[in-house]
Amino acid sequence: MNRITAPLILLGFFSFSNINAQYTDVINSNRPGKSMSAFSVGKTVFQAEFGVYGVNEKHDLLDYQAKGIGTDLSLRYGAFLEQLEFIIDLQYQNDNFENYYENYNRKAFKQSTVAAKYLIYDPNKNYEEKIDVLSWKNNHKFKFRSLLPAVGIYAGMNLNFTNNEFSFPSDPKISPKAMLITQNQLGKSVFVTNIIADKIGTEFPSYGYIVTLTRGFTPEWIGFVETQGYISDYYADNVLRGGAAYLIQENIQLDANISVNFKNTPSLLVGGVGISWRFDENYTEILLRAPQEKSKKDKKGKSKSKDKKRLDEVPAPK
Repeated sequence: MNRITAPLILLGFFSFSNINAQYTDVINSNRPGKSMSAFSVGKTVFQAEFGVYGVNEKHDLLDYQAKGIGTDLSLRYGAFLEQLEFIIDLQYQNDNFENYYENYNRKAFKQSTVAAKYLIYDPNKNYEEKIDVLSWKNNHKFKFRSLLPAVGIYAGMNLNFTNNEFSFPSDPKISPKAMLITQNQLGKSVFVTNIIADKIGTEFPSYGYIVTLTRGFTPEWIGFVETQGYISDYYADNVLRGGAAYLIQENIQLDANISVNFKNTPSLLVGGVGISWRFDENYTEILLRAPQEKSKKDKKGKSKSKDKKRLDEVPAPK
């Protein structure tokens, strides 16, 4: 959901034990937004996220309009380490481009990326929240620790082996893409930021950000709002998105979203629906709890035991 599903929201309610794993009880999808969560799907887990969208783009200054449909597919697999995930992202668009001089059909891959993502910091790792059995208020008050984000890094390559109208003629066959990801659990909400550098080292590199807030309303329903900024010499924009996702069962999620911007060079209107599916039959659950601090009583008992052992080891007088 948000690119973060209800499972991530549910994680907040299980913080009494330190679960040192990326896997969640229900599917954790990056759909229907565009941001990417800091956590992986889990070791040996395979996940597919597919969507269909319609787009209407109109540029008042250049006097063109493009209408069409597209599909996007993300394939995710956790391997080697619990924190590591490999990703293939594909986006294919078929539209009709029309201006004062010409009218023609465009169809090609707008995006083809292979990448890896790694969680480098989890604030809940080796941490166990202490429960105050005498105070409901203390257990539910705001905790500054929630401001500590999980942090992930993303590194990938854009593949551009077929030149098309959606890419620049000067774009190389392969160009790097990198991302810094942060994620906060704020009660029933999840706050995610992505800082992106795309087509690094090319003639037209692009930089940007995505900020997403997701809220869980029921165990099945979540909603999200998101803003994405693009910054480059060729194109700059800010897009606002919103939508919802519904959990059909623990491994299947449906979603819908809509996107708009606030300028006419060009103006954008995009709407889509999607589905996410997870295969986790090969996953082995990993539960690591924070080490328990021994009580003074236990330490005292252990000390007495050692003293007794030392006395037993003293040889009897002959």
